[in-house]
Parts: sequence; structure tokens; C-alpha cells
Amino acid sequence: MSKLMEITVDNFETEVLESDVPVLADFSAEWCGPCKRLAPIVEEVAGEMSNKAKFVHIDIDANQSIASDYNILSVPTLILFKDGEESDRSIGLISKPTLVDFISKNL
Repeated sequence: MSKLMEITVDNFETEVLESDVPVLADFSAEWCGPCKRLAPIVEEVAGEMSNKAKFVHIDIDANQSIASDYNILSVPTLILFKDGEESDRSIGLISKPTLVDFISKNL
């Protein structure tokens, strides 16, 4: 079972923008090969860092308005939200150590 909450237009504001903890949002698409390679890395890190941040998944095809609002032009894109604002973003496939560093430097 996924450790990542599925985010839609209906719950984005509540679960991401109004979250009282930092949120790592994984923007991806079903057809995206690098997204499929990144997903298990994000899952693993979510299991290890769930006490520090919330981890969510956003399908850009099913939630085009969110992808448009955040100018997602390439997937996978990871955005770290803090206090309802974008804190940092990473585009493309990254390794587990790079992902851990990306999150840690922004907490």
C-alpha cells in the first residue's frame, strides 16, 4: 500500500496548502517512465521521514489545473511546500540520497 496520499483538486488546499507540516508533492503521470522509477524512491523516503513531512502524489493528467497553477512543464517534478507556499522544487529523476538531502535542506 502506498504511503503517499493521493491529491486531487478537491483535497489539494486542505492537505497541501493548509498542512501544518511540510509537504513533499510528487507530480507525475502514468505514462512517464522516469516517474515510475522515482515512485519507489519517494515511497521509501516517505516511510523513513513521515515524522518530518507529509508525502503526497498528484497525477498531472487527472489534476491538470493544479499542474497548470504550479507551472509543471516536465515530470517527475517534486515540490516541497512549507506554510502553504512552494519552498523548493526538483525536476527529473533523482537518487534516494539526493531526495533525502533535498527534503532535509528545506525543513
